[in-house]
Amino acid sequence: MGGVASILEAGVAPVAQSGEDALVSLVRLVQSDLDACNRVIVANMDSPVALIPQLAAHIVAAGGKRLRPLLTLAAARLCGYPGETSGARHVDLAACVEFIHTATLLHDDVVDESQLRRGLASANAVFGNKASVLVGDFLFARAFQLMVQDGSLKVLAILSQAAATIAEGEVLQLVTQNDLSTTEDKYLEVIQGKTAALFAAACQVGAVVAERPVSEEMALADYGMKLGIAFQLVDDALDYVADQATLGKTIGDDFREGKITLPVLLAYSAGDEREKTFWRRTVEELDQSDTDLDRAMALMGDHDAIGLTLERARRFAQEARAALLVFPDRPIRQALGDVADYTVDRLR
Repeated sequence: MGGVASILEAGVAPVAQSGEDALVSLVRLVQSDLDACNRVIVANMDSPVALIPQLAAHIVAAGGKRLRPLLTLAAARLCGYPGETSGARHVDLAACVEFIHTATLLHDDVVDESQLRRGLASANAVFGNKASVLVGDFLFARAFQLMVQDGSLKVLAILSQAAATIAEGEVLQLVTQNDLSTTEDKYLEVIQGKTAALFAAACQVGAVVAERPVSEEMALADYGMKLGIAFQLVDDALDYVADQATLGKTIGDDFREGKITLPVLLAYSAGDEREKTFWRRTVEELDQSDTDLDRAMALMGDHDAIGLTLERARRFAQEARAALLVFPDRPIRQALGDVADYTVDRLR
């Protein structure tokens, strides 16, 4: 298990990069908790079955900002939960959240037949689909073990519901794939399920362990939900505007798979009949040529589909920041609000 441990100790946590000051500030405020969370992750990724820690080390090596466990740690801190990290509930639950997220990544890459994850070969590309699915199952099991160890039925209810909702969101995305009649409301339902539900749960359990009123739980769940929606909106836009090094996966994967995302829906709805024919051919029928991705991006530019997607993301980010106003104005609240802005600024 030394591979995972050495990677985490080397600093998989967020590091300063252009435009990430808000995230770096949040990390600094909960650094000791994050270090403790990384130790819990290492301990629970261990297994006598050698392939499990090997594959785990591979996906950890691909990086990631630990955003979801960071939200759990920061939410608990915002709610006044004690800062001692030895055996602290918020640390174990933050690791639990990361296991759920990592398991979904492993499964998603198999479903999407992805070859890259955060700029490196995906686990399924290196180890095969069967190993990725089974290690994903292992991580889900570890997550539930941590929930049980916590001993709170309320925490178990929140996180198990989030896990079920994620699966529902992924299935709903599969159902709507290649279907240009999908409404914007249905698209939002998809991303609330597959992405934002875990953001919301990650934040809510921070209030639960601090034994705060339900009103504060709901405020943090609302913050997480709106943040998660904004995050996914920007991710979907980045598939058409980022360079591969920035995106960490092959540009245009969503287009090639016929995924229905907001930039596609906006460009399709605003297009004339000739443009709609193009979208039906490339997205619904998956009849694509080498030049079609460039054409799709040009049409999005013509109708400002990326700008309109960013506008919606910014609105959700503002609503996320507003949800925090029930809490005292402290550095941790400011950092969480700034992270909402950072989520949208990734598109710039």
